[in-house]
Amino acid sequence: MRYIRVMYLAEKTDPAPNGGAPVILEGIVRKKCVAATYNRMAVILAPHALFTKNDALYVAAVTIERDGQRPREEKVGLFKLDGLVGLRLDERDFVTSSVYEPEDERFVGSTLMAVEG
Repeated sequence: MRYIRVMYLAEKTDPAPNGGAPVILEGIVRKKCVAATYNRMAVILAPHALFTKNDALYVAAVTIERDGQRPREEKVGLFKLDGLVGLRLDERDFVTSSVYEPEDERFVGSTLMAVEG
């Protein structure tokens, strides 16, 4: 009986990922914006890629709003995932930005997931 109990415990699968990664991944797959607080500012982001750098997770995203204001220019920013507080999916859809370059040397080779087309 003890053998069966130990065998059962050994077959448990790893828990599902938690934290902000699932929200970012869903945003990328569904092309939905995400909302969070970053450096004490409310932001709405269009996540284009999730990648690793120095053993940490980063998001390549276009900022849609920062503290309720649209940015002056469209650009892809890099956000450390741990710094995105209160991360949640937003109802807004986005289209892949023309300024997003999947072959950008900052995250090429370490991309876990990225938008298509």
